[in-house]
Amino acid sequence: MTVTTFTPHALGALREVPYMGVIFVVAEAMKLGYENGHPDWSNLGQGQPEVGEMSGAPARIHSVAIDPSDHAYGPLEGTRELREAIAAYHNRMHRVGKASQYTADNVAIAGGGRLALTRAMAALGSVNIGYQLPDYTAFEDMFNLHLDRITPESMRCREGEGFGVSVARVREEIADRGLGAYLFSNPCNPTGNVVEGADLEELVAVCRESGTTLLSDEFYSHFIYTPPGADGDCAPGTGPVSASAYIEDVDRDPVLVFDGLTKNHRYPGWRVGWTVGPRAMIETMARTGSSIDGGPSRIAQRAALEALEPARTDQETKALREVFCEKRNIMVRRLAKMGVRFANASRSTFYCWGSLENLPEPFNDGMSFFRRALDVKVLTVPGEFFDVNPGKRRSRESPYKRWMRFSFGPPKDNMLQGLDRLEQMLG
Repeated sequence: MTVTTFTPHALGALREVPYMGVIFVVAEAMKLGYENGHPDWSNLGQGQPEVGEMSGAPARIHSVAIDPSDHAYGPLEGTRELREAIAAYHNRMHRVGKASQYTADNVAIAGGGRLALTRAMAALGSVNIGYQLPDYTAFEDMFNLHLDRITPESMRCREGEGFGVSVARVREEIADRGLGAYLFSNPCNPTGNVVEGADLEELVAVCRESGTTLLSDEFYSHFIYTPPGADGDCAPGTGPVSASAYIEDVDRDPVLVFDGLTKNHRYPGWRVGWTVGPRAMIETMARTGSSIDGGPSRIAQRAALEALEPARTDQETKALREVFCEKRNIMVRRLAKMGVRFANASRSTFYCWGSLENLPEPFNDGMSFFRRALDVKVLTVPGEFFDVNPGKRRSRESPYKRWMRFSFGPPKDNMLQGLDRLEQMLG
């Protein structure tokens, strides 16, 4: 990615489009010589997991045999072969023994997670849609494209509640604001919170009873760790978390689940994402692809079939919980020693959401910390980028200016290099 500043004349009839949070961070670092994978830099802001060979995981897939049919356009909703594999994947993971099972007709494939979510936004009617704060930065841009039709209603998470939104509060907001839909990332980017078990079952029930469409972004669903012990460390979880485990009827419950190969299978560059949900919702979502993207790559879909083979999937996801849990424990301990405070130490994803307020000036401000960390070749993401604010309707200072998202997505050695440099910076 080349970072360029254009004059208004050079843009002609185009408007200047700002980078969203993580992309802004990378763009600023590139001005100082950063390149993806550069050994002199440590990207503790990255939004992707390490993508190379990993202890305990199967060997990376490096080739795919292309069928002659792959040279043609494919179906808007994806190839039937891959849709059947994804339906089987979700049934095996979350719906064993349940009468209602997903089929290929309950699946739509898109060119990555953002595109799958963008299709869903384009398919929404004129509704009030609730969302939690803080949450995934790209939600703001997705909302912005449809403000003439949808009304985003924020639910600000409270630090004293660990930046989580209770199911009781969602129920109240549905009644008080007339929410037709509720969007959230679970596990949550950036906080590392996860709604699971009885709480997730109740949330699905609330949406079923009220007719509120639940849009559950589950791209980190396999990055699950146990609650921290007395020493603050977590252990690897036993498996994934998904709203699809609590659906009674896959064709009637108003729940759309978004997932893909990006995070849970460590193939972000393949741009393979999907949505599972009721057939009628899936069909109308797929139709939006005719004007947005024209359908996913047939070649990437063919490669995805190998990635979703049951034995490979189980080995990959078990290994990532073990490897990333170890990195999580190291990062939490190291950041805490530096003075970073956690409202609720991460037990999912590969992010730590920490407060800088106890650090000395100028490091107690997110943007200042970010700039100083670039000087020692470390990338971080200021918390204010996760203050999703469609249309910039809220003009007051963000309450997350003293918060930071740190990523343990990079390989362990590179993560340790970054933590060493932050420690020296705070000296």
